[in-house]
Amino acid sequence: MNSTLSVAILSGKGGVGKTNISLNLAYGLYHLGFKPLLMDCDMGLANLDVLLGITPEANLQDTLMGKAQLTDVLYNLEPNGFDVLPAASGVPELNDLKPEMRDILIDKLEPLLSAYDFIFMDLGAGISENVQTFAAMSAMRIVIITPEPTSLTDGYALIKVLNNRFGMQDFMIIVNEAASAKEAQSTYDRLKTACLHFLHVEPVLLGFVHRDSKLPEAVCHQKALLLYAPSCQAARDLSSLAGKLQKVRLSMADWLAQRSILNRHNTKTLS
Repeated sequence: MNSTLSVAILSGKGGVGKTNISLNLAYGLYHLGFKPLLMDCDMGLANLDVLLGITPEANLQDTLMGKAQLTDVLYNLEPNGFDVLPAASGVPELNDLKPEMRDILIDKLEPLLSAYDFIFMDLGAGISENVQTFAAMSAMRIVIITPEPTSLTDGYALIKVLNNRFGMQDFMIIVNEAASAKEAQSTYDRLKTACLHFLHVEPVLLGFVHRDSKLPEAVCHQKALLLYAPSCQAARDLSSLAGKLQKVRLSMADWLAQRSILNRHNTKTLS
């Protein structure tokens, strides 16, 4: 029976902190005793390795080209424990994989995924074919937005595309870079109102992360915020979000047991 929760981390707009949130959620859950896998699914413009200050010997491109096994690509963040699956950078043809190449990748991934409690797929911004397909296959979709109007507009557009094409109706929202709880709630309410009015979809607010000067410092030091400044406000917010996710996974246990970790059936386009 499956107990692995696959989570697609999405955003309509770039630069909203999606990769940082993915990384720190994985660290937060690792510190709670879980085994996460963090996949850099922005396949042609990977940046997770830069954010971590690591230089993997191989990446997903090598696996797809038959130059490396997937187990050789996995990078363990010793001494901090969890695994990262790095992607390639500066390879535009990977940004929109052909369906047969995506199938090859999923075939290679599936035997490994059940070893983990959480699979975080850090997807590229926008509505590329890769983004849509991995989002549809995952058990949970978390859309990252900020209070900026363009982030809200693009976040709504992403939800609309996934709803129209695949019938997706369940989305969780994290508001990043919020000045206060009031601003985070207001930002979420604006997105929810648009989704309800035009799509009849009600996204769920998972939580928010305060704007925090420690975050750009952590990026410059190429460290996760939870390691660089664990007591700062944003780190506490991210730890809280990780705790919420483990409770959500527990509540989904019966449903997860009946589905594949990555459900290809969900990628069928609505007629």
